[in-house]
Order: sequence, then C-alpha cells, then structure tokens
Amino acid sequence: MPRQLGMGKIEVRQLKYDLTPVAGLALVGDHFKCFEPVLKLLDKTLPVRAGVANSDILRSYLGLLVQGKSDFDAIENHRGDKFYKHALGIELLPSSPTLRQRMDAQAGALGAHVPQMIETLLKSHRPDYGVLPCGWLAVDIDTFAMDNGGTAKEGVGRTYAGVDGFCPLASYIGAYGWPLELSLRPGTQHSAKDTEDNLKRVIPMAQRLSAAGPKAPLLARLDSGFDSAALMACVESMNQPGQRQTSVQVDFLIKWNPRSTDRDEMAAQLDAGQIIGTGTGTGTGTGNGTRTGPGAGAGAGAVTWTHSRAGKRVALWEQLVVVNGIQRPVRRVLRLVERTISAAGQHLIIPEIELDGWTTTLPRSVSAQQVIDLYADHGTHEQFHAEFKTDLDLTRLPSGKFETNTLVCHLAALAMNILRLMGQRGLLGPDAPVRHSAKRRRIKTVMQELIYRAGRLIETGRKLILGLGASDRAAKVFGQMHLALAGAT
Repeated sequence: MPRQLGMGKIEVRQLKYDLTPVAGLALVGDHFKCFEPVLKLLDKTLPVRAGVANSDILRSYLGLLVQGKSDFDAIENHRGDKFYKHALGIELLPSSPTLRQRMDAQAGALGAHVPQMIETLLKSHRPDYGVLPCGWLAVDIDTFAMDNGGTAKEGVGRTYAGVDGFCPLASYIGAYGWPLELSLRPGTQHSAKDTEDNLKRVIPMAQRLSAAGPKAPLLARLDSGFDSAALMACVESMNQPGQRQTSVQVDFLIKWNPRSTDRDEMAAQLDAGQIIGTGTGTGTGTGNGTRTGPGAGAGAGAVTWTHSRAGKRVALWEQLVVVNGIQRPVRRVLRLVERTISAAGQHLIIPEIELDGWTTTLPRSVSAQQVIDLYADHGTHEQFHAEFKTDLDLTRLPSGKFETNTLVCHLAALAMNILRLMGQRGLLGPDAPVRHSAKRRRIKTVMQELIYRAGRLIETGRKLILGLGASDRAAKVFGQMHLALAGAT
C-alpha cells in the first residue's frame, strides 16, 4: 500500500523566492499614507544632511511595535528585507545603533509630531469609538504601573503598585479603547501632579475628534486620585468661549476621595434623619477644594436606608457641590453601605461601613444609579493598559533614557490606533476569520489574524505582488481592506 501524503518525514528547504511572515505590514503601511503630510513636515523641520531620514526612523520603529516588539535590536531582523521597506514606505532602513542613537538625540522633537499623527489618523478613518448608552463619548484617563525593577533607567521609582518602574498616564476616547496619549511619568509621581497639562492637550483633541465623528458630548472619567477642584475647573474651562475650539461640550465624572470623612458619624446622621439629599446651600469643606450643600432646595428630603438583604442596608443620595471656577450645578452622588452580616452569613461584631462618592456635571436626567454604573464601566480601561504592557511588549521599556522612552510611549499610542482600525475593519465582519462575536478585538488578536500572515513576494514588471496562501482564511478580508485603504488615499 503506498504511503499517503503527510505520513512521512518533513523535508526542510530554503526556497529561492522571497517570503514574509508579516504580510499585514502592507495594511499598516496603507494607514501611514493618511499622515504622510505630517511625516513630510517632520523631515522639513528636522532635516538630515545624509543617512536615514527622521520619518524613516518613525516608520521603522512603528513597524516593530505593530508586531509586538519594542527592542531596538529587533530591527536587525529586517535588514535586507525588501518587503519591510516597501510596505512601510521606508527609503533607508536604519541599523539598530542608528535607530537608538537618533531616538535618543531627537526624542523630544520627534515626539512633538506624534499627537498630530494620531489625530490625523482618527479623523481620516472616523472609527466607531463606542458611544455610551447615555449618549456621551467617554474620555478615560488614568495611570498604571510599568514594572522595570532591577534596572537603572532614568525615572524608575517606587510606584503605587509596590514595584519599581514608571507610572504613565493613559488617555482613551470611546468605549473601545482608542488611545489619544500615553504620557510617560516617573514611578514616584502622584496621579494628579501635572495632569492639568495633559488635560489641556487631550480634551481639546477629543473635542475635535468628536466634532468630526459622532458629534457626541464628552464625559471625562477619572478615579479618586484626581479628585481635585483644580482638575475639575480645568476640564470645565474647555467649555468656555476662550478655550472652546468646537461645539462639543465636555462633562466630568470623578470618583470622590472621602479622605478623613467619618463614616460612623455619617451613618449615625442617617439614622437620625439629619442628612438631606438634593439640596443647596453653603455647605462644608471636603478637603479637595469643594463644598457640599445640605440645604433645603427643591426636591430635598431626609435620606433613608434601604435593606437589600438581611444584615445589609444601603443609603443612596446626592447633593449639590460648590466648586471654585465652575458656575453650573455640580452633583455628588453618595452611597453608604453598612453590613452587620457578611455575604457568607457571618455575623460581624463591628459593622462594616463603606462610603463611596462620585462628583459629576452630568444633568439630573442621568440618575444617581446611572452615574454609578457609568463609573463602573470606567474599569474597562484596565484591559487597554494590559494591551500596552503585554501585546505591545511595553512592560519593560527599551531605553535607559527617560525622553527616549517617552517617545516610545507616544509611538505606542499611534501603533495601537492603527491596530484598532485594522481590527475594527477586518475582524468584525462576515468575511473575517472565525472568532467569537465581539464589539472590538484585542490587539494581540489583530496581530495573530492580520499582521502575522505568510505571504510570497512576486516581482513582475514594475510591480511587487504580495501573494497569500490558497487556504488563508484572512485573504479575502485582507484584500478588501487593502483596496479600501488604497482607494481612500
């Protein structure tokens, strides 16, 4: 009986024609075309007498990031790779030392052009950002820890997470995690420090993007580390005629930091019917530049407990807050939970009292419970942090210089947006490779399904053809995306 195909040994040969394991870089290069004017301006602003142009430095490094590689030495794998250069529009590919040295020398000047690239990319493609059910478009802003322990990199310090590293501030627009900025910070820097500068860059950009796309009001969501009257006033200033660049309004939703608030005393006041909800008045200071007003405004009344189960009672109410620099009403939703019996049925000797609060400029049409739910949805951004750290290989940054790592983070935000666009356009439709249904695809999934595709390079005449395999399930959507992007440019 003859041996069937596939039953024998596999013979390995090096073929005479060119193959590429990263055919998806052709789609990445298609996205570069929309911010080509910015790259040309970059070369005009930062000219080089001879050698690799600065635009080629950025193209080369972005080509690594979309593969999930951040190490400068990874560029050596593409030396002599015709497809890598052709797909990304690179005239002269830098060596690893050139890539590192140029990014070290020009980090600040190169990074200054990246925000414009991000804005141009998103305006050109107008993705589905993911508007919240309430009609607002979220702008989620938060820090996260990058563990760079055991290194002497500039800026490494003890972070809030208990590891040595950095604490970058990330800003995303929409429910699907489109990064506007990844701003690197030393590990010891407090969340709220210098955040006004970030807000003055990020919020206007988000307003312009919303004006060009969904035309939805913005909702800036921040955790209790940013509970500051100064930051609230900074966000509100984006609505003032002097700073407002578009007709898009911005509101904020910030988790309240109770600081030294006496929870036991508040519970006793609730028992005595002394806390009035939905009131006005001069109120008392809260330690963050705001004052609550417990007066007797319209709809005011004593707050009462509700019993959700045996041994647990909850009080939910809201008050008006006076914030310096903000003229319109500011609400604070408060929730006090008292447990005398744990969820497991254990009777507690001392009651557990939990106090939470959320400060917002959202109108009264958004109920107190909706405010709480909107903030709970803010937690989704932790998944986006994880994609930066793992999928883009940025847990440990590649350089010892802080400014260079700052540039790397800026470029990572741009790379993530390119991969998001590829995932939204190529992996959610009926022709996409088989995957479970979802509203967005993780960056790692985009790399697996679209970037890491085997392709054969065929030169005929003056054309370079990228051939995909006959059994490649992504070939159809790959070709559709390439044609659509080529037609858009």
